[in-house]
Amino acid sequence: MTETAARTATAVRGGELDPVSVTERALDRIAAADGILGSFRHVRAEEAVAEARALVRRPDLADLPLAGVPVAVKDVTAIEGEYASWGSRATSRAPATADGDVPARLRAAGAVVVGITRVPELCVWPMSDSPYGVARNPWEPSYAAGGSSGGSAAAVAGGLVPVAHGTDGLGSVRLPAAMCGLVGVKPGRGVIPETGSPGWFGMSTHGSMATTVEDAALLLGVLADRPELGRVREPGPLRLAVSTQVPLTHAPVPAPLRAAAERVGELLGGAGHHVERATPRYGVAPVLGILTRWFAGPHEQAEHYDRALLQRRTRAHLRVGGALRRAGVVRDETAERWQAVAAEFFAEHDVLITPALATLPPKAGPWNERSWPSNAVRAVRVAGFAGLWNLAGYPAMSVPAGRHPSGLPVGVQLVAAPGGEARLLGLAAQLEGLAPWPRTPTG
Repeated sequence: MTETAARTATAVRGGELDPVSVTERALDRIAAADGILGSFRHVRAEEAVAEARALVRRPDLADLPLAGVPVAVKDVTAIEGEYASWGSRATSRAPATADGDVPARLRAAGAVVVGITRVPELCVWPMSDSPYGVARNPWEPSYAAGGSSGGSAAAVAGGLVPVAHGTDGLGSVRLPAAMCGLVGVKPGRGVIPETGSPGWFGMSTHGSMATTVEDAALLLGVLADRPELGRVREPGPLRLAVSTQVPLTHAPVPAPLRAAAERVGELLGGAGHHVERATPRYGVAPVLGILTRWFAGPHEQAEHYDRALLQRRTRAHLRVGGALRRAGVVRDETAERWQAVAAEFFAEHDVLITPALATLPPKAGPWNERSWPSNAVRAVRVAGFAGLWNLAGYPAMSVPAGRHPSGLPVGVQLVAAPGGEARLLGLAAQLEGLAPWPRTPTG
């Protein structure tokens, strides 16, 4: 099992660990296990070792927050000398001539980018597979690692790297984090600045995935270029709401997933927080708002792609997205009305606790070969608690909260109002102290 990012960086800064040996050990772990896990679309073996050697010569090595830490980057952002495929044959294979915002910040902080992780085509689905591989859950490889940041989740949960980058448009950090027993943070809108407009009409943001709250915070602080977010603080007494009601559909949630959220509420109540059962006024409009953006966002991205190179499920999805865009149903007012309702709820509560998943994870397999309805039904069912907070632009995170009888991890979602990232991290750290979780399947 790999060390935490925080401990690795401390040892490298202090001269106790050599970044090259740290990188080589990570590459050895990837070579040994990724044939089963399918985490990576591309491993940067030679390039990563060269980066680690260059890092040793940096005069500021002793000050770098991620000094020598091997990281994985999701296949959606520019890395110099590499291409971002977005899981599709239809995207350009021209290597990037410069790093995008995320890899640039990671390297500036001393991290070593060891590989690019697997995603579903255009990041539409909560199952990260392609014709070239399937990202599997390290706890039970017959299950999917989730999506669309499933490759990143599998790499961290499998102990291949201590932290990984993800993006979250409708739960794409939180869902795989919950499935794989990780801490996954989706910050609020604008917390992680990026060049250009956020994807999916403002719903998507970069986020961090780790096995500990300390590591998730450390990576978040680097991605946001806000060191204060990397330092976890006590949250103080909070007003907590627990809800297990799925927005709009009120679909039944498996008992172990409901019980995990309720148990977390009891633990935190015992730690001095005020806890009550309460549910936001979800309504119909915001749920329809996230669904229209789920269709229309990928359609906008793929406007100039060769549709013949896209998977069958994706082509069907884009046809609906095109019709919705032509009908003009993607409206800012939908998000603004939901933000007003959410603000009312959070005027009375500091944090909302829900199950992270509305159903058990999908089984692993070649979902890219299956029909659009088969993929869409699984996506909508599993992500019931996640997407509304992308539409609102609120920070949310998934935290491990026990095990399902199947052996799979169970996660809970924590949500706060804008600016509440530090509050969520502090509360998650408190929960980690009250009910510690195993970092990986091996301990």
